[in-house]
Amino acid sequence: MASTLRCDLAILGGGLAGGLIALAVAARRPAATIRLVEANDTLGGNHVWSFFGADVSRAHRPILERLVAYAWPGYDVRFPRHRRSLSEPYYSITSERFDAVLRASLPAGTVMTGRRVLAASTTAAVLADGDRIEASGVIDARGAGSAGGDLSLLDLAWQKFVGRELTLAEPHGLGRPVVMDATVPQLDGYRFVYTLPFGSRTAFVEDTYYSTAPDLDASALDARIDGYAAGQGWEVTARGRREAAALPVALGGDFEAYWRAGGRRIAKAGIRAGLFHPTTGYSLPDAVRTAALVAGASDWSGAGLHDLLHDHARRAWDDRGFYRLLDRMLFRAAEPAERYRVLERFYRLNPALIGRFYAARSTLLDKARILSGRPPVPLARAIRAIPSASPSRTLVAASAS
Repeated sequence: MASTLRCDLAILGGGLAGGLIALAVAARRPAATIRLVEANDTLGGNHVWSFFGADVSRAHRPILERLVAYAWPGYDVRFPRHRRSLSEPYYSITSERFDAVLRASLPAGTVMTGRRVLAASTTAAVLADGDRIEASGVIDARGAGSAGGDLSLLDLAWQKFVGRELTLAEPHGLGRPVVMDATVPQLDGYRFVYTLPFGSRTAFVEDTYYSTAPDLDASALDARIDGYAAGQGWEVTARGRREAAALPVALGGDFEAYWRAGGRRIAKAGIRAGLFHPTTGYSLPDAVRTAALVAGASDWSGAGLHDLLHDHARRAWDDRGFYRLLDRMLFRAAEPAERYRVLERFYRLNPALIGRFYAARSTLLDKARILSGRPPVPLARAIRAIPSASPSRTLVAASAS
């Protein structure tokens, strides 16, 4: 028999954005009743989320501290003409730990997995089994690809990858992540390999591409990962978790149309709200900021949450025009096989500037420094890439399995 569940806050989607909101709210307002609704049987899906220390402010770090599965004091990058070690701390969260921590931390009855949402409004959600949730306010954090989110309203390129966890016969010798190894053959745009040392004989290796299309030949990338491992002198004895995805890289688009497509008056969070770094596609720093914002809000009505999160996402979109400009230059001024030169030059800059860039907090001086000097792309093409491009109307998939 169908029932009605009442709460102060209903969060639709138990991925990164929704889960962090629930965690932050429960910590700051333990008397509040929350419903975290996820269609799958586990929270967080199948992901490894990583972030730099500078991505998250000191005030917001408590939201993440129990979730971190791996931490390193710095990271390396490799390019054909430049190698560098940076001392910025680097962290990774696995979806398995995410699921376990949220279940252990949230009050009984909060987590509702295996429950699909059929319809939602500002104050209610109807589930596929007939149950109804009524709340002071609803936040939709189900991602861009579900129930109305329309990425075709944005002008996008893609950071796409396949990642495999490899168990090795002997220690790999890595003491820190290699965030970009662009010494590999340049295929399908800017290609690099990303490696996280999870243990002395375990490495998570991603074959990554900055490409104009989100499609992936996963079997081909699996073979390239094996080839990369062999090139490092590693003998693979087992293959564990596998992740494949395409993250949006924003070149332009109609923010307001995108927001409305996900539900005109419903509060939104995460990718569904347009909250991701325009150049990297990473959404964790924005997810943490959104979680803190909601936890500290005084008005959890449907209308209040909508206005709070719409205005927050709108400001972020407006503030990040510089990154979308750089993306247009990268994808429309640089030859695909030469895109690595843009990143190679970037990684010669001041480490603090690099940290602020990834945190989407570049200063005016940072922006001037990034654009100064002779660009590593043809000047005429760079100038033509400056105007904002019209939105692509081609519907594309945001992930691959």
